[in-house]
Amino acid sequence: MQNGNVLRDARIRYQQRGDIGAAGTELVLLPTYYGGRCAGNRPLTEKGPLSNPRYTILIPALFGNGESTSPSNAPPSQRGDQWPGVSLYDAVRAQHLMLSELAGDYRLALVAGWSMGGMQSLQWGCLYPERVQRVAAWCASARCHPLNQQFLAGVSSALKADPRYRRGDVPRAGLRAFARVYASWAYAAPFWRRQLWRELGFGSREALLSWWEQDHLQQDAHDLLAVMDTWYSGDISDNPVFAGNYAAALRAIRAPTLIMPASTDMYFVPDDIALDAALMPDARYQLLETDWGHCGGGPGRSADAMQQILGALEVLLHDAA
Repeated sequence: MQNGNVLRDARIRYQQRGDIGAAGTELVLLPTYYGGRCAGNRPLTEKGPLSNPRYTILIPALFGNGESTSPSNAPPSQRGDQWPGVSLYDAVRAQHLMLSELAGDYRLALVAGWSMGGMQSLQWGCLYPERVQRVAAWCASARCHPLNQQFLAGVSSALKADPRYRRGDVPRAGLRAFARVYASWAYAAPFWRRQLWRELGFGSREALLSWWEQDHLQQDAHDLLAVMDTWYSGDISDNPVFAGNYAAALRAIRAPTLIMPASTDMYFVPDDIALDAALMPDARYQLLETDWGHCGGGPGRSADAMQQILGALEVLLHDAA
């Protein structure tokens, strides 16, 4: 790993649609987002351009998400708080090795994702420009900017404040607090004001928050914190290739790139992302107009936002053909 540790028995869980190398097909990579399993990206493949069978789809799970090697399923010496730590650079290098084994001298027609999936996509774009033909990142940035880091520090502190976490037990109160603090940032003010939670099938704001609690109670606390550490330290230039030269890393993304921040996102904020896009040679900056905040970009959440995302992907795939 980048920090000098060894991730033992490292495995990447992935889902695949279509046959790699089949005549007339192109390969698309959709890395997972924070808290998401492989299945969470399926809505991106069920409608819109990626529903076309010409695209062979691979969805690799991020280390730490509970499917790929994670604190909850690692060898005993690296479970829980013994997790060695994984960087954005580590994650993408491992995915490259996986693809090399599966597809040989591969090319990616598109690497795309929401949130941390977008961060991984941008890391792909600068590390392997000769293999990536197009990049799309929505509600995502090329590094975790300061406000984003402050958000993550607050959320993780809510979990770690539970005495059970400090004792090594399941921190149920901490997980509930984590979920509620997270939800307050994940949706924008208009989402709550307009009661848009009704579009998700909830009868009240409290019902949505209770769902967040129950969802996080099903997750492993160390998995949540491990991936959050990857997110917090995420920076496409923080590796031996670019040695911290952020501008050089952005300029290295030569492929046509869709950069699509959500207009109301409170932690992947458009102003930060616009500055990143200005340094990319072929970036197409397009605002995702949504009242849902960061969650507007979530696959299958908001019908209107999904229509915008899939439409932008259609243009990217067509114009950059």
